[in-house]
Amino acid sequence: METETELGKITIAPEVLVTTARLTALAVPGVARLVPPPGVGRLLPNDGVKIKTVEDGVLVTVYLVADPGINMLNVGRKVRAEITRALEEMVGVEVRAVDVHIEDVGSP
Repeated sequence: METETELGKITIAPEVLVTTARLTALAVPGVARLVPPPGVGRLLPNDGVKIKTVEDGVLVTVYLVADPGINMLNVGRKVRAEITRALEEMVGVEVRAVDVHIEDVGSP
């Protein structure tokens, strides 16, 4: 992501967006861990967060394992809200969508 001002250019590496989304998701109560996306992606190193930059913002996809005994719908909503808040307030990018995939439930 790049922003140009009269004083110069600000460049934010995509890894900053991924790290911010990853740490934010892991801080939500009920998230046990992040996992790579299903399919071929499971063979490649991946931290469970995919960011796609579009012309007017970013699209975020998160793959996670939920803690047992929690309301998964509420956890998904909280992850979506917290990632949106973190990226918009801390990084200053417009979030167009946050897709949350709960891939499994962790062991008690």
